[in-house]
Amino acid sequence: MRAEHGDSGPIWKGGPRLMSLGRDLLDLILPPATLDGEAALSRGLSPRAFSKITFLDDPVCDGCGLAMPYAEAALDRCPGCQAKPKAFQRARAACVYDEHSRELVLKLKHADRADLAGLFARWLSRSAADLLAEAEAVVPVPVHRARLLRRRYNQAAEIARPLARMAGLEYLPDALVRRRDTDSQGGKSASGRRRNVAAAFAVPPSRRRQIEGRRLVLIDDVLTTGATAEGCARALLAAGAAAVSLSVVARVTETQARPI
Repeated sequence: MRAEHGDSGPIWKGGPRLMSLGRDLLDLILPPATLDGEAALSRGLSPRAFSKITFLDDPVCDGCGLAMPYAEAALDRCPGCQAKPKAFQRARAACVYDEHSRELVLKLKHADRADLAGLFARWLSRSAADLLAEAEAVVPVPVHRARLLRRRYNQAAEIARPLARMAGLEYLPDALVRRRDTDSQGGKSASGRRRNVAAAFAVPPSRRRQIEGRRLVLIDDVLTTGATAEGCARALLAAGAAAVSLSVVARVTETQARPI
């Protein structure tokens, strides 16, 4: 198959976008199925699957998106963020990362289910509405070129593109690059995750003008320890960004992170 350059990297003919187009054409002929595979009158999750997702609503920590007890709702930040503020200014997650959301996230990440990106973008447009209202542009967490060739698309970019369109913000797919093909973060400790992505991200000199003085929202699929998001935020701030906030689909809440 021949590769064509797209705004999230090489797009392979016959890849996820073509599959999504095929599903759209099929919907014109047959009643569409939900994204979890059950019959429905419109695209999305079935009521059964939707009811199992634990969405994160206020009160949440303004710094990391962690759900907060109502007794602490008067505080803007959880104890962890008060003790050690993150490089990103604010953060929001659409839902808890558990066995139900995990299945959907992994389908997008590893099973060519790029059609799920639009659903996740709608979730983020709601959960991060206040972050998006303050921002000027949207930046996806990048993947290394070698991994992009293997996976064929960047799942964060697939979410960020429609989200930027919904929010009326500029989409900056190439503003941030991953300089090293880092190991998977799955299974690593918090300190191991930080070491794994240390100095892995950078803003190319040719893209600095897109970043300087601007308020940005960084997009990713899952927030675990925040090591990847912190590395990206530091690179954007070093390039002159005025502020960086974070919006993710799901947030790990357990003390011990699940494999991602």
